[in-house]
Amino acid sequence: MTQYWVQHKVAKPQTFDGTAGKVLEFLMACKLFIRMRMRKMAVKEQIQWVLSYVQRRSVDIWKENILENLEAGSLEYEIVEEFLIDLKKEFGGGDN
Repeated sequence: MTQYWVQHKVAKPQTFDGTAGKVLEFLMACKLFIRMRMRKMAVKEQIQWVLSYVQRRSVDIWKENILENLEAGSLEYEIVEEFLIDLKKEFGGGDN
């Protein structure tokens, strides 16, 4: 079974522009890709990867603030899921 997964690619998420109706689909695609291809990477690298798909409109301002706070050390996540919850809250996905 493991060999099957190694041979097949996992779809990357589509670019997220902050549209509330698209946040859940974006988060699910990110979670799946991270679990299958990025599990061993540092949390900060996983977050930066997710942010590389966050583009356009007002979401760029939010992304820039997150990146600055991560680099300054004033924001830290122990696991990538904490960051994804914050992204969901910020863009209208609720707090579940």
